[in-house]
Amino acid sequence: MGDTFEDFNIDNPDLPKAIKKAAMESGGYPYEDKLDTDIYETEMLALQKQLVTLQAHLAKGGERVMIVFEGRDAAGKGGSIKTYLENLNARYNLIAALPKPNDRESTQWYFQRYVDWMPARGETVLFDRSWYNRAGVEPVMGFCTPEQTEHFLEEVPHFEKRITNDGIHLFKFWLSIGREMQFKRFHDRRHDVLKQWKLSPVDMKALEKWDEYSVARDAMLRRTDSAHAPWTVVRFNDKRRGRLNLIRIVLDRLSFEGKDPNAIGDIDRKIILSGSEFLGLKDVDAA
Repeated sequence: MGDTFEDFNIDNPDLPKAIKKAAMESGGYPYEDKLDTDIYETEMLALQKQLVTLQAHLAKGGERVMIVFEGRDAAGKGGSIKTYLENLNARYNLIAALPKPNDRESTQWYFQRYVDWMPARGETVLFDRSWYNRAGVEPVMGFCTPEQTEHFLEEVPHFEKRITNDGIHLFKFWLSIGREMQFKRFHDRRHDVLKQWKLSPVDMKALEKWDEYSVARDAMLRRTDSAHAPWTVVRFNDKRRGRLNLIRIVLDRLSFEGKDPNAIGDIDRKIILSGSEFLGLKDVDAA
């Protein structure tokens, strides 16, 4: 974007074309345009049918699934969760979107309130942000001490090992967007009366703390990417491609009766990366 990026005002309702174009390309995104709507809807329908089939399998066999959605503000977490659940039974598929801890919770073992949301027989729980707040939002915004974050980074691999040892299928997704894309999405929220509620003071501060969030993210990926609970990074400048491939990852990794590889389709390795692959990108600081 050059030096002019800092001059753009999020309160200006007319976002310059230069920002719109740069948003898709930001962070080294490999596509210039969004996926065609007709292609997206056709492929998503096939995937959602497979999710319904998976739901029946999980309910019958009693298997449990946890899916963690992490990423910068406006990365696309909420929309992805909504799309995943669109045709599923709310009795077996739950959203965990916890507010900040109350006075009592703030004195508990850090992971305690998240344990309450662990899935029971046949359930899938989708975390719209998770315990990883302690590795991202909290240290960057000054809501915890460096010592608390360090303790968390030491403890979380052991915590997740206990989850997977108990037989729970654990998925951890980091939704990655470029800086210009975050700016564009914040701008869109600011000027859409139906989306203004999504834009918080913390979100606005995130624009100023881009580099701090990058440092925190990289430390988190390095310290918590494990064989039993690996990170999957989804490059999310195009939400359509991102949602399709995120769901494909879940369906691809699980074994279930009625699984149809042709309906699931191929995973796009241009936008799906392991934690180590993402950290190895030359342009990672812009992502």
